[in-house]
Amino acid sequence: MNLPNKLTVFRMFLIPFFVVFMLVDIAPWQKWVALAIFVVASLTDLFDGKIARKYNLVTNFGKFMDPMADKLLVCSALICFVEMTYIPAWIVIVIISRELIISGFRLIASDQGIVLAAGIWGKCKTATQMVMTIVLIAHIDHPVFVIIEQVLIYASLALTIISMVDYLWNNRKVLTNGGM
Repeated sequence: MNLPNKLTVFRMFLIPFFVVFMLVDIAPWQKWVALAIFVVASLTDLFDGKIARKYNLVTNFGKFMDPMADKLLVCSALICFVEMTYIPAWIVIVIISRELIISGFRLIASDQGIVLAAGIWGKCKTATQMVMTIVLIAHIDHPVFVIIEQVLIYASLALTIISMVDYLWNNRKVLTNGGM
């Protein structure tokens, strides 16, 4: 197993620890441990892709598991936020639904031998979700931060919808070429 794939597996290994520190009442500083775990896991995502491309270490395992690990990390955080009442469940359902729809769409494209790259809206969505997640984990009890949290939640929601529509529209030929 090469280094990028090891980083992906490590990211997946961190998810249960992240969830425990998010949800189990261990200590007053546990949210900071959860935040550190999330940041480390997010950095492994950044590095595994760069290393794989730079050193030509792209594998089928990595192509499948890297995006899966990303989705598991973000979805785990979102579900924790629902449990903690930081974010409404319906918003999390929309965000997770988008991820499943796009994953299915990529699978259809892959069956046709087409690799679909993320668009600018998807990258903006991901960046906003990462910032939102970090701010919600920190959850600083101050009116300004409460407003920032809400702005980030609804910005993430808007970018989730915009990026999905943009992605599906720009790649609609995948569905028509597939005979659907």
